[in-house]
Formats: sequence, structure tokens, C-alpha cells
Amino acid sequence: MQTIPVQNLALVLVPALLVVLILWRWRAGPNTAIYALARMILQLCLIGFALTYLFATQLAGLVMAVLALMLMISSWIALRSVPERRKELYFKALLATFLVNISLLALITQGVLVSRPWYDPSLVIPLAGMVFAVGMNAISLFAERYFSESRQHSDEKARNIAYRATLIPTINSLFAVGLVSLPGMMTGQILSGVSPLIAVRYQIMVMLMLFASSGLTAAMFYTLIRRK
Repeated sequence: MQTIPVQNLALVLVPALLVVLILWRWRAGPNTAIYALARMILQLCLIGFALTYLFATQLAGLVMAVLALMLMISSWIALRSVPERRKELYFKALLATFLVNISLLALITQGVLVSRPWYDPSLVIPLAGMVFAVGMNAISLFAERYFSESRQHSDEKARNIAYRATLIPTINSLFAVGLVSLPGMMTGQILSGVSPLIAVRYQIMVMLMLFASSGLTAAMFYTLIRRK
């Protein structure tokens, strides 16, 4: 795959900064966007070095430690939508993410892809990142909508509204894939020279995994927090 020179990569920053400029001109709060962009760049640079080391060491314990850290961080970020309940719900968000997404990760890496060794970091870590992120977003969307709707509706109705809202982004991506968009994994494989027919199989696997993560994580989270 072609290496991107740093000066070429900097070109992509220009349209992103235009968005920040619009936020500033419209007084829509540019600080959060600036912080998010800076944090994204720093985090990705650091993770690049970390993954290089991780892939070289091939230590099962280190891979498990990284997965545990990813779970804890994603569960904390998931509750940004309900900051007043963050501490109260953190363990339940963590448990929901763990039960659903570790199971999905094991199914994909051990049952579908048959990873050898079972903890192969170059396979386990990227897939864990995908599935944990979707589970995180599912909890965030569900929690915000559920607690908002529960002030006006019964528990069952609030749950149903929140669950449908949670699945909207994932279902939209199912409709759009192949017609509107070529998702990241498929695009990356095609750019690296993999046959599109093989890339399609991987993308189907990923889409099914992400749909299951979104729906099951939200359902598990609700099960753990539902009102008595």
C-alpha cells in the first residue's frame, strides 16, 4: 500500500479546520472540536508506536491487558451522553460491553478467522477496536434517549424508542454499504491489493459483527439498568 507523506497528510487538515472556523464564526463552540481533533491525532500517533511494539512482542498477557484497558475506556466514554449518571452506571456499562463484545470477538477471531495464535495482536486488537467502539456508541445513544424518554413515557415505551434510535446508524450503514459507501476494512484491503471478492467476505463479517454488537450491547445494558 502507498505510504502517505506527512506533508500530503497535512492537506486533509485544511477542510477539517474549515469546520472549526465555521463553529467559531457561528459561535457554536469550536473548543470541543479543536480538542477532539488534537486528541485524535495524538492518540493515533501514540497507538501507532504502541501497536508496532505490541505486534513485535506477541505476548498473550499484554494483549489481554490492552483489551481490558480498551474496555474500561470505551465504557467510560459511552456514558458521556448522561454525565450526571456516569459513576452510577459505569460498572453496568462495562459489564454489558464485556459480556457482549468479548463474546463476539471470540466468535470472530476463533470461530470465523481461526486466529493462530489465538491472541494474535495484529488480528485481535483491530477487531476489538471495531466492536468495542460500536458497543460504546450503542450504550451512549441508548442511555441518552432512554433516560430522556423515561421522563414522559412508561419504561417499555422508553425502551422501545431508545432501542430503535440506537440501531438507526447501524441499519443505515447496512442499507448504504456497497451502494453509497465502501467501508474502511473493504477499502483498505482493496487498496492493499486483495481481491474485491475476498474483501467482500471480510466486510460482510464485519457488518454482521457490528450490527450484533450495537443491538446486543444496548439490550444487555438495558437489562442491567432497567427500572424495578
